[in-house]
Amino acid sequence: MRSNPGEGQVIGYICDFVCREKRLIIEVDGGQHNGSAADAIRDERLREKGYKILRFWNNDVLGNIEGVLTIIQTELAEAAPHPTLSP
Repeated sequence: MRSNPGEGQVIGYICDFVCREKRLIIEVDGGQHNGSAADAIRDERLREKGYKILRFWNNDVLGNIEGVLTIIQTELAEAAPHPTLSP
């Protein structure tokens, strides 16, 4: 069981971090995800629902957190809010 306050479930998939307003999913992965066919299917299904997925390797997060945060901030700034969640 995970207890990450930023994680969420989207169409039955557990995601590391979800911003529903911007339809953005952030995944932090270890080597077991390299070339994963299951991840490719999952990502396609999530994209079909209007989500963008950003994937970062564990070593990128640990060794280049500033670069990872810059990518996330840029994506959040550019992403339009989901139409059903706009005021």
